[in-house]
Amino acid sequence: MPIKYVGCYEIDYTAERLPGCGTWGAYVAIFTQSPNPMHRYNVTPKQRVRADHLFATEAEAQDQAADAAQTLVEYRQRKYSTGV
Repeated sequence: MPIKYVGCYEIDYTAERLPGCGTWGAYVAIFTQSPNPMHRYNVTPKQRVRADHLFATEAEAQDQAADAAQTLVEYRQRKYSTGV
């Protein structure tokens, strides 16, 4: 599972083969730090992104998951820094 760090967020994004159809789905989970160094807070549980689209390759699904994760983090940063 690829991991990317953006500010205080840890983004786990991955592609998973969808059962029965041979295509791929894109998935994202977002975590942030906690006071305990052995723990992290799950701020966005693992969820499928672009659920309306089936990806032909694992790489394509992973790229879309990374893009969606970046958008989610930017939204969270905007929401919690400006309240909008």
